[in-house]
Amino acid sequence: MGVAPFNNDSGKGEGKRTTGGGRAPVRAVLYMAASAARRFKPVIASMYDRLIKNGKAPKVALVACMRKLLTILNAMKRDHRV
Repeated sequence: MGVAPFNNDSGKGEGKRTTGGGRAPVRAVLYMAASAARRFKPVIASMYDRLIKNGKAPKVALVACMRKLLTILNAMKRDHRV
């Protein structure tokens, strides 16, 4: 749920892909939460910095942080630590 990248390729067309799958409201909330977590949560901040250092685009790194945040939240729910 949330962050689901789908390609929209046609023929031999090339270009940047976008994240348009999943639920838009969930994706919007995750985007804001990940941008805040990037500044204040050490786990997310270190992941973001590592991805940027390795040459990823800022928005690509932020989407990866969104997914990481989603997995953390799912694990918290699974373990009843919410």
